[in-house]
Amino acid sequence: MKKYILILLILLTISSLCACNHQKHTLCIAQYNVAAFSREIQNSIPMISDMMKEIKADVVSLNELDSCNLRNPNYQLADFAQSMGDWNYRYAKALDFKNGAYGIGIACKDDITESFVVKLDQGEGLEPRVCIVIETKDYVLASTHLDFLNEEAQLNQAKTVIAALQEKYGHSKKPVFLCGDMNAHPESSTIQELRKFFNQLSPSNYTFPANNPNECLDYIFALKNKAQIQIKYGKVMDTFASGDVTIASDHLPIMVELSF
Repeated sequence: MKKYILILLILLTISSLCACNHQKHTLCIAQYNVAAFSREIQNSIPMISDMMKEIKADVVSLNELDSCNLRNPNYQLADFAQSMGDWNYRYAKALDFKNGAYGIGIACKDDITESFVVKLDQGEGLEPRVCIVIETKDYVLASTHLDFLNEEAQLNQAKTVIAALQEKYGHSKKPVFLCGDMNAHPESSTIQELRKFFNQLSPSNYTFPANNPNECLDYIFALKNKAQIQIKYGKVMDTFASGDVTIASDHLPIMVELSF
């Protein structure tokens, strides 16, 4: 009898361990070109952080961030992360701007275990661009902002992002997400190239301009690797109880809720 009880206990322990190893994680990802938090009002950080809290975002990809320059003297990403409840964050400078910096960033509630920046060739584009990548215990997320002036430069920048993420995470079981203002329409060569290696998670509804949207420029993708992802919900957010998207920025935020 004792032998059978011991076997049963062992089987229950193994079953419990397997359940823990296959536990599903839920994640709410938001992508938002915030236009330096100053497109229509002087400081939209409090409004935008309230909006992100309203949708219960876990991680936010942010484009067009000022850092300690003459236009906005504060470290905007740090201020946003603090407003979200002392979140973790990483910033990537795209270029020097007005005695300071201008670039992109990511803020998240999870601990960041690794981060790096991929520089993107300007080519015939308007200005230098970058991609910032963070890794947490459970997922990887990259944020970028591609050129809008030159289609060839934009496509080459997208290819650089693809190559960097494919090389490091192409065979990983960890979900890898790519967010950004791609400055490209869904039928463009840039988005078609991205779709070869990524699944588009966000809808192709219009995201720009915020007060009368007629273009889809912002996206959330997932790398086609060994990770298993289930989409629960994806939307272009055009209405909030806590803020006015028509004055918060010139882009609309997008979000995806998923499990993996």
